[in-house]
Amino acid sequence: MKNIKQLTLQIINRVNANLSGFGFDTGIFTLNAIEYDKLAKFYSSYGITARHPINFHFKHSNMAGSYFLGNCYVGRSIIYKSDIRGDELKRKGDIFDRKNPVPLLKDETIAITYSLLYKTLVHSNSHNPETPEEFTIRNTVSAHYANIHGSTIAGCFLGAFSTIDLMNLHSCIVGEFSYIQTGELFHTKIEPGIVWVKSDDFEFRYQFPEDVLDKYIGVNGHFQPRGIIYKFVKELEPGYEEIFALVNLEGIKTPKTSAVNRYAVIKGKTEIGGNVLVSQRAYLDNADMGDGSNAQENTYIINSKLAGFNITAHGGKIINADMGLHVFVGFNSFLHGREDARLTVGRECIIMPHTIIDIKAPLSIPDNHLVWGFIKSEKDLKLNSIPLEELGRSKGPLKMGRMIFKGNGGRFIKAFSSRIEHILEGNGAFFDGKGKRGHAQDDKNISFNTIQPYTSGDNAGIYPSIRIKP
Repeated sequence: MKNIKQLTLQIINRVNANLSGFGFDTGIFTLNAIEYDKLAKFYSSYGITARHPINFHFKHSNMAGSYFLGNCYVGRSIIYKSDIRGDELKRKGDIFDRKNPVPLLKDETIAITYSLLYKTLVHSNSHNPETPEEFTIRNTVSAHYANIHGSTIAGCFLGAFSTIDLMNLHSCIVGEFSYIQTGELFHTKIEPGIVWVKSDDFEFRYQFPEDVLDKYIGVNGHFQPRGIIYKFVKELEPGYEEIFALVNLEGIKTPKTSAVNRYAVIKGKTEIGGNVLVSQRAYLDNADMGDGSNAQENTYIINSKLAGFNITAHGGKIINADMGLHVFVGFNSFLHGREDARLTVGRECIIMPHTIIDIKAPLSIPDNHLVWGFIKSEKDLKLNSIPLEELGRSKGPLKMGRMIFKGNGGRFIKAFSSRIEHILEGNGAFFDGKGKRGHAQDDKNISFNTIQPYTSGDNAGIYPSIRIKP
């Protein structure tokens, strides 16, 4: 165990060096999060398909309970129960930037060095023109259920349930349950519970009240999470332990155009339609997945019906709800109806990332609305939603409760709509039997391979250095 403890200190020191201006000690989280005995117990798995280039290189690292797909290099890092997806990595010859059409000289690789990713989701699709052939995560610590989505990152700390999306982050602290999509940030501290989307054309900003944040996603003095949402996830974790304990597990029957990952939990009377993608660590219980829908990593769909072409982004939770066609549910959102008080969401609605809807009486959200923030009643809904058509006409500052919107509303909606179509297309929602195939079809036949760490001696918890190539 000696070497992995030394590795932990090396990671802490490197991250702290980047964050020295904030007086922040990453060790307060890290040394209280790691249970060293568990790092030597779990196997790691990597997926192989005919459609994803293979080049896995693992060196002097721990990867307990983690899953990898696509080109990955992991060096001197600890990756615990995390998902590293490289299914949108660029290929040799691809054009990264249409304004500067220089083709890539080699296949893009996810490169993780001197980092601790704790129950973190990493998804490729880099937007960093400085490193087009390498999706980089270095000198970084991320806490429970954080999302690193299409974002290169260096020298940062990400709090529990935080998300950085389609951007580049340098020497920053992102507070728990904050969502950031702002292009690029340097040496910035983001307070907890902020939802911030910014471009040249618009800016959306919302901050949760402190008492609400503390109730749903708070942290203790060691930055370990607590609260209603964490308790919900923690209580269902044993379902994943059961499937990860089995190396060979037969999957459920699905239409030939749909894929349900071997590491997804499927319970109750769950129905899977055509062109459906259910990713690893998705949790479905009495879920009706309409045609073209998807459940991404760390999502929970329980006692709910998705009409079709629905996106449940990483970490989204839908309980006792009926979702109309083409509804988008953003990262780490918590939509919680009750058996006797169901939530109904109309078609073409956009639920912003990190939205909390927790109701005790039935609630219906009309078609074509943007929804955000904290909602527990009809009154809250009026203050935290707006018809897309009305927002589309907005040209100036708009303030509703704790939300402030600036810029061009029409361009904001267009950007969101384009991204939703891109996700559906990438996931194979529009596959017609010949064209428009995507992850739901390509992930149908993944083979899984496992590697295990040393279980005793100085190297206990360290995985042997290994390289897997075609």
